Amino acid sequence: MELVLQGIEQRVGASTHLHRLDLTLVPRAVTVLLGATQAGKTTLMRVMAGLDAPSAGKVLADGRDVTGVPVRQRNVAMVYQQFINYPSMTVADNIASPLKLRGRLGHVAVAARVDELAAKLHIQPFLARLPAELSGGQQQRVALARALAKSAPLMLLDEPLVNLDYKLREELRDELSALFAAGESTVVYATTEPTEALLLGGYTAVLDAGELLQYGPTAEVFHQPRSMRVARAFSDPPMNLVPAQLADGGIALPGGLQLGLQRPLAAGGAAGRELTVGIRAGALRVQPRTGDVHLPGHVELAEISGSDTFVHASTASGELVAQLPGVHQFTLGAAITLHLDPAQVHVFDAQGMLALAPAPRAAAGGPH
Repeated sequence: MELVLQGIEQRVGASTHLHRLDLTLVPRAVTVLLGATQAGKTTLMRVMAGLDAPSAGKVLADGRDVTGVPVRQRNVAMVYQQFINYPSMTVADNIASPLKLRGRLGHVAVAARVDELAAKLHIQPFLARLPAELSGGQQQRVALARALAKSAPLMLLDEPLVNLDYKLREELRDELSALFAAGESTVVYATTEPTEALLLGGYTAVLDAGELLQYGPTAEVFHQPRSMRVARAFSDPPMNLVPAQLADGGIALPGGLQLGLQRPLAAGGAAGRELTVGIRAGALRVQPRTGDVHLPGHVELAEISGSDTFVHASTASGELVAQLPGVHQFTLGAAITLHLDPAQVHVFDAQGMLALAPAPRAAAGGPH
């Protein structure tokens, strides 16, 4: 399905939940709606589904105006944060329900489709059980299988993994990516997590306070955020933002540090022009490489999260957070020197718009 939103706005009383936006989803691909809580993701999904009519604008499905057409009259599949299953029906009957409602397949074909989806989502051993006999993760798999069984041209998933534990989320995320790639649906997937957007790939629409800030291929939006607002939304941990000025031959940071410019800034500018340098936590290292600039400082905090260590350091250029692969031990207050390849920084102008993105070769090192 090609879904086109034209001039969509959503207001409730005096509050604007969605500012005017235009969005054309890439058909038969995954679009991630990325943004913090109350960014407008669920509101936008409800408009897409037909659960709510927009205050202004049009919703077009394959060229047909479906603005205000209720969801029950549209072929849409939805999965929510809270898994919703029919409690009195077995897992097999839950998954089969949209196929039986459609009435196009015989009993044998329905059973085969149920088995296929149950196998892909690792719930085949539970087909004869009731949902109440399953764990939360297994119940969410049932809800996902039922949505996939519907084979709807538009599938909407509103943070479907948020209530699951970390390990389950990773497993399901991988499975969903494969299932989406094999299907024909246009998929919209809402999340607050930049890492989830990167893992799902496809396309990403970044939302903030009801505004659509940027839409494009996920890797492109990550590596070339249009503004600081996009960069903040698409960074976990948050991007380090350092005030700076344009200087002869480079960019001057607080503390006397200077970054050489590999390429000219967008729109140029004279020395003294106010800038902001954005440094992703994963771009900072404790092992130097040729061409690095060095940021000496002191350890303020060290946190181990999963397989990474996050080091908060106080430097002459400001407070910085480094994301280091592996488990490392640091003494609070100890001296530390962080190292940075100048080609890996983002530069934003005084209005917060992107003036320079990392060189492509640097970006290819992988998202952090």
